[in-house]
Amino acid sequence: MRKDLAKLEQRLGYRFNDAAIFERALAHRSYAHERLPDGTEEEVRRLHNESFEFIGDSVLGLAISEALYQRHPDTSEGGLTLMKHQLVSADTCARLAEGLGLGEFMRVGKGEEKTGGKKKHALLADMLEAIIGAVFLDSGYVAARAFVGRIFQEELRTATPKKAIDFKTLLQETLQARKSPSPAYTVTSAEGPPHARTFHVECRWDRGVASGSGTSIKQAEMEAASRALEHIAGHSE
Repeated sequence: MRKDLAKLEQRLGYRFNDAAIFERALAHRSYAHERLPDGTEEEVRRLHNESFEFIGDSVLGLAISEALYQRHPDTSEGGLTLMKHQLVSADTCARLAEGLGLGEFMRVGKGEEKTGGKKKHALLADMLEAIIGAVFLDSGYVAARAFVGRIFQEELRTATPKKAIDFKTLLQETLQARKSPSPAYTVTSAEGPPHARTFHVECRWDRGVASGSGTSIKQAEMEAASRALEHIAGHSE
């Protein structure tokens, strides 16, 4: 087991001081329930990585925010927010986790493994966040920030507020993370001749509304979602 952990540590570029923390970061809830089938919820929770994932999500957000500000000090808050949303999204985390081969080391229950759990993007993204949380717990924020910087190095290098971003997906993921309902898009008006139409769309979510316009409904929805993300960022804690 230690040999496998050492192999993953080499890929991650980080050696854990506490192997128990590292092992827990790799354990999915299904694995913990199989280990302690008669255990209480509290006992099972101590074996899986969901709490680490919670910490890792916050550490990742802070580390990425800090890195983006240092790289783009003159970019507006809205631009920084959009880049951050793209970098910390589940899609980006899952892709990086796949590149590191984290699924090879993921510990899941037999049922989850039969359904391809080790290849599921959601579980891979969660595992990467759990490992980030584990690094934080093992060595503190400075070490975790350096770890994030290494893992996200290429994404940080190429990030730009003008890069094509799927704002609708990012808004959906942001609201899901807040346990909020999905946004609703409504075409409020359309103007101009058939060959040069301009569509106006309204995006509504549980705590606000934003508008967008474009030469297609999809483009108008993207702009509305982008403005919704900026609004959410501006009203976050």
